Amino acid sequence: MTTETKSTKAEKGISRRSLLKTGAAAVGAIAGSGAITGFPTIWAQSNITLRQFGTGVSNINAIAEKCKADLGITLEMTATDSDAAAQRAVTQPDSYDIADIEYWICKKVFPTGVLQPMDVKKLKYFDKVVPIFTSGKLKADSTIAQGTAPHTVGFVEAQDSKKFAKEQTQWFTMMPTIYNADTLGIRPDLTGRDITSWADILDPAYKGKTAIINVPSIGIMDAAMIAEASGKIKYADKGNMTKEEIDKTIEFLIKTKGDGQFRAFWKSFDESVNLMASGEVVIQSMWSPAVAAVRSKGIACRFQPLKEGYRAWGGGLGLAAHLKGAQLDAAYEYINWYTSGWVGAYLNRQGYYSACLETAKGFMTADEWGYWMEGKAAQGDILSPEGKVMEKAGSVRDGGSFEDRIGHIACWNSVMDEDRYMVRRWNEFIAA
Repeated sequence: MTTETKSTKAEKGISRRSLLKTGAAAVGAIAGSGAITGFPTIWAQSNITLRQFGTGVSNINAIAEKCKADLGITLEMTATDSDAAAQRAVTQPDSYDIADIEYWICKKVFPTGVLQPMDVKKLKYFDKVVPIFTSGKLKADSTIAQGTAPHTVGFVEAQDSKKFAKEQTQWFTMMPTIYNADTLGIRPDLTGRDITSWADILDPAYKGKTAIINVPSIGIMDAAMIAEASGKIKYADKGNMTKEEIDKTIEFLIKTKGDGQFRAFWKSFDESVNLMASGEVVIQSMWSPAVAAVRSKGIACRFQPLKEGYRAWGGGLGLAAHLKGAQLDAAYEYINWYTSGWVGAYLNRQGYYSACLETAKGFMTADEWGYWMEGKAAQGDILSPEGKVMEKAGSVRDGGSFEDRIGHIACWNSVMDEDRYMVRRWNEFIAA
């Protein structure tokens, strides 16, 4: 792969030699003035590097390679788990330029001032963003789910503000990129019956063969879905529990653990895949691409729709507070490229959803779109982004269409008012 991308457009008013003399710092001002066109050439020659960190779901080498080819911007990616991402965002703000984080992490991070608000006027595809990120509703009559719904931490009041706005403003905290409606993964060949409820993870038949995720802000929501579905606890708001509700939830978890119901508490994608593929676990918290990874090994695995609905999460790209000049211009250019379709299609093919569906559609075949988005049976084999067969012709996606899944979100991953107390109690459960 070449390190420089040639532009077909002529450069106006500036030569390559004078650009190199001027240096990267001036590029942003020149580009912004309209003196030149053909951004890819400019970024390639200005030797811009953007350092991005976030969870493994979207910090993918193929995206960095495509970014270099299309824009000439070098992307240095670091993948961490969710808790480490939240910590790094706040404690090492000079170590990154782009924060690729989830919205519950944004709720913790943005008020500290380590990220700068984005001007929606500079976001080329802002008007294409799925409305759950801007209004909280998929359709006008949708109910807003419990938990940290992305739109509640999506806007701030002004360019210099750290305070989340109650409605849409010109200042966006992050450009949304990726999200999903999560549920339990199962081994249908080993469960021995239909699984229809979050409560099924408590079936004594699966003693020692279940697992949940060990990330407090996510695991507590899975636990709440299980506890409420089984009739053990009724919550006023699962996404913002009182101390009493947290105590009840943790006591329920400690008892369930003491009874030997859980086999493991996983933190990484790979751990969840290995637990399921080995058959050690037959029902557990799971992510859609992890289910796909098990299936790609020729092992039966389902992402199981449940009557109580889904637990959802969403993530986006945030701008480090220190970015300015050419670096800031390059960051906006990168985010606009990211949401222009190629990356969205790549993420859709992994079983996630793109925040700008309309642009992603242009990079998918009609059959791929039908399978991933519309709940239609695949006409031909469905391939992974790497070109491997994921699903055979005739397959229908678990959970059906985009509207069937995203339209049945019960709660979002959450940061509660009693977050510190919840995390302390969660750690007591893990240590119990």
